[in-house]
Amino acid sequence: MNTASALIDPSILFFLLGIGAGLVRSNLLIPNQMARFLALYLLMSIGLKGGFALSKSGLEPAILVDLALAISLATLIPMVTYAYLRRRVSAFNAAAIAATYGSVSAVTFITAMQYLDNRGIQYGGHMSAALALMESPAILFAIVMANLIRNNHGQRTSRKSVSTASLGGILRESFTEGAQFLLLGSMAVGYISGENGRSVMQPFTGEIFKGMLAFFLLDMGLATASHLKDLKKVPKRLIAYGLCAPMVHAGIALFLCVQLGVSLGNASLLAVLAASASYIAVPAVLRHAIPEASPIYYLGLPLGLTFPFNILFGIPLYVHFAEKWIHRLM
Repeated sequence: MNTASALIDPSILFFLLGIGAGLVRSNLLIPNQMARFLALYLLMSIGLKGGFALSKSGLEPAILVDLALAISLATLIPMVTYAYLRRRVSAFNAAAIAATYGSVSAVTFITAMQYLDNRGIQYGGHMSAALALMESPAILFAIVMANLIRNNHGQRTSRKSVSTASLGGILRESFTEGAQFLLLGSMAVGYISGENGRSVMQPFTGEIFKGMLAFFLLDMGLATASHLKDLKKVPKRLIAYGLCAPMVHAGIALFLCVQLGVSLGNASLLAVLAASASYIAVPAVLRHAIPEASPIYYLGLPLGLTFPFNILFGIPLYVHFAEKWIHRLM
């Protein structure tokens, strides 16, 4: 599975350094504006790379299959998650966790791309579009479920109107929110500029990418360490869920990829996306859309447990099984 080699990658080592700095209460701090810039840089870079690759390959039927599968996974996973958790936590918490684990993590996706690049495994540039498409369905599902729960309990308060308004504008907000807009816009720029654009932007999207990713993962390590204490407040049954759910979701994705003949690289990235959870965008929405849910569940659990598991062990694990299952059918 090459887990050991994944752990000695400089980017992963900086992630561990960030966790260590947080645990020993170092005063190491990445300013919020700097962290924001790093996130935007990474999104712009992968958007451009995706656009350049898509311009070269064109829109093939296989690409449409991959994107349709991405949307299907983003719809199926929150439904399965909610059905499983409904009898284990409150309905509002189940909906919030379903939104978090049904959505995706851009930084996990970018780290997986870097891992595939290091392994020499090719993937399609359109997978950046899959990342964008998989963010919204889980949020929509959670807000709809929250409204149904309130109606069933006769809660006709101002919260309902806030949530209903969120439902009406959620698609627009998802695709016009700054980070998402930059990702899709960068893909369009890369697609339009093509090979000439790729040559011009190579220093920006190539040479400095690894360093910027390492810097961002250092910040994510610090954020992860700050949420580890939240795990003490999470029930043990949810701790097990936070570790097992990513592997189950990745397994569902790989099973469907095998059935549909998805390539190794694209199947690996779809598995990573299915296994990831949103740590920034979705919690920000849930704080206002489902105020009845506890942030410890939908923020502390994924960021304190699922994110480090995926970064350190999950990505090589999912790629290993993708290689094993897909190569067996070739």
